[in-house]
Amino acid sequence: MHNFEKLLFWQKSIVLAKSVYLACQKISNDEKFGLISQIKRSVVSIPSNIAEGSGRNSNKEFNHFLAIALGSAFELQTQLILVRELNLLPQEKVSILLNDLSEVQRMIYSFKNNLK
Repeated sequence: MHNFEKLLFWQKSIVLAKSVYLACQKISNDEKFGLISQIKRSVVSIPSNIAEGSGRNSNKEFNHFLAIALGSAFELQTQLILVRELNLLPQEKVSILLNDLSEVQRMIYSFKNNLK
């Protein structure tokens, strides 16, 4: 069992979730129940699955939940690219979010591979 709150990639995923939520406040209400809803579900899924997996009984189970978190991270990446393509947020803001997301993705992937 791992203490997820001490995992740097969990901490960074929480910061990312907060940043994404704040950015979503600037997107038109027309997207409130479409893209924004999906983005919020994806970003929350990342730290949630890290936390859930850390409480499992084996590294194999933890690895499974890290894979789910990583999948949610790539789902979020796609959604943020769509936000950029639709000009729903300033390009600079989306670039910052994508860079932060990329760092979280790399950290999860690295930890996941070392967990085996």
